[in-house]
Amino acid sequence: MNGVQYAFANILGRGWWRVLLRGLAAIAFGILTWIMPGISLTALVFLFAIYCLADGVLAVWTAVDGRELDESWWVLLLEGLLGIGVGIITLAAPGITALALLFYIAAWAIGMGLLEIVAAIRLRKQIDGEWALILRGLISIALGVLLMVRPGAGALAAVWLIATCAVAYGVLLVILSFEARSFGRRLATTA
Repeated sequence: MNGVQYAFANILGRGWWRVLLRGLAAIAFGILTWIMPGISLTALVFLFAIYCLADGVLAVWTAVDGRELDESWWVLLLEGLLGIGVGIITLAAPGITALALLFYIAAWAIGMGLLEIVAAIRLRKQIDGEWALILRGLISIALGVLLMVRPGAGALAAVWLIATCAVAYGVLLVILSFEARSFGRRLATTA
């Protein structure tokens, strides 16, 4: 393992609990959306915005906390800034149409997926759970593309799809957080 890869993996190892919180937030978002599928579009807009902001803030925090450890910290920073940006845009225009919301979500999902795949590629030799990050990235990209290609498929179908993907993302982040925690512990015992 080279120094750059080690340092980037160390960022996640030190911030494993923030990755866990991101996963739990995604699961909570998905479950709330499943429980209330008839939720009004405005409520969904606010719920999505809050999730994006929380996920973004935690990703930025993790990146900034690890910036001295690795030059690749910017990948997590961009991921977090993307989430914060989409959250702010969504809050600024709550009367947004369902179509526009789907395109916001699609753009966010594609961007997040690409950045997570980049992070996974950089971590592939450091952690055992990089497959979870790659899979999450691929699911995110697939969701984004699907929403862009079939935006008129129905708001309820989109709500269920978004909820399912959010729970899947959350579960994969929880798995990744425990892999990162294990890596962090291994680092602590060898130091």
